[in-house]
Amino acid sequence: MWTVLKIDKKSIGLIKENFINKLGQDVKFYVPKVKLNRFLNKKKYVKEISLLGDYLLCFHKDFSNISILNSLKYSKGLKYFLTSFKNSQNEIEKFILRCKANEDENGFIKSTFFDFKVGKKYELISGPFTSMIFNSFHENKLSIKAFINNYTVTVSKEKNFIRPVA
Repeated sequence: MWTVLKIDKKSIGLIKENFINKLGQDVKFYVPKVKLNRFLNKKKYVKEISLLGDYLLCFHKDFSNISILNSLKYSKGLKYFLTSFKNSQNEIEKFILRCKANEDENGFIKSTFFDFKVGKKYELISGPFTSMIFNSFHENKLSIKAFINNYTVTVSKEKNFIRPVA
């Protein structure tokens, strides 16, 4: 059974070690990550960011047992278990399968994971136009044509990550 943990990101190794010590080697962890390329002062910086922020997906066959969860509840670095994870097993598994289907050879989520709709506003979160908001007007398999201020640009879907702006 999968559960969702809210964690202190600095203590992820400690949490994994603690869970393995208490539950054995058959515990599984999944943290989908995105590799972002940032440009600053004509230098390229690569940053790894967890797609879930400070949440972690964890699987063990005994998570349905409340006494197991209570024994793990006060693990160092663990803030809390999300409630209602028992009712969300199908959604969690679908999310993990979608993430794994969109991973590259190094285990990072590719930009194909994110849905894109023409006519909406998006913000670039990687690449040379980082933090710029654009209006999309055309999409094909490899790129997006968009307006950034008064300029028309073509943005590669494979090399850049975008997120919707409300």
